[in-house]
Amino acid sequence: MIRTIIASASIIALGACASTPAEPEPIAPPPAPEAAAPTALTPIDAIEPAEAELTKIHLAMATVDELVAAGNEQAAIDRLTQLLGDPTLSVDDTGTLLFKRAKLRYGDGNNVFGAIDDVEEMQAVAPEHAKSMDAETLLNTARGEATSLNFALENGEFSSEERFEALFRLGNHQDAVDLMIDANLTPDNGYLVDLFQMGILCEGEEFSGRSYTTVEPDGTQRSLQFCDFGK
Repeated sequence: MIRTIIASASIIALGACASTPAEPEPIAPPPAPEAAAPTALTPIDAIEPAEAELTKIHLAMATVDELVAAGNEQAAIDRLTQLLGDPTLSVDDTGTLLFKRAKLRYGDGNNVFGAIDDVEEMQAVAPEHAKSMDAETLLNTARGEATSLNFALENGEFSSEERFEALFRLGNHQDAVDLMIDANLTPDNGYLVDLFQMGILCEGEEFSGRSYTTVEPDGTQRSLQFCDFGK
């Protein structure tokens, strides 16, 4: 009799459970979408100080390389000179910029004396620089060329044209210009382009005197006159 009552109670309980609808489980909200990574370049002011300085130097050097590739080596030299005026430069960056300018000056920059000065300054400021051995090689080569050119100039071995080229190559650009005017020389196109980039020759109707036709590396043709004439 007891089993019957228990069984009947169980059946009633089961029936009650079956007849009561179960509450639906709550549905979790979908996860929030991840923010898309920004595609714009991070403003340099938001970069950590050390990283920002590295970025500035790299950007500046890239600009210098672009100027050189376009044949504007004098403008590249001026850019390096501007960078070297930054008092916050590290010793290593100063050495890097000096060596870069020394190579440009000794190359198409036509300033052997300037290259010597740059390497000597680099050795004084950054003697442990990674490029110190390369700089020493450049210094010895530049000194040898300067000695040879000076000897030829002092002994009158050059014609007027050769004398102009030697003075220009050494970096005595104003002496070369004075000879160019006095001897009525027409230097090769490369020298004229350099003089234009240096701001010694100018383009414009306000200038007077003899004109020189030049063709820049990008094919631009100009008629130039000395900037000091006709102002």
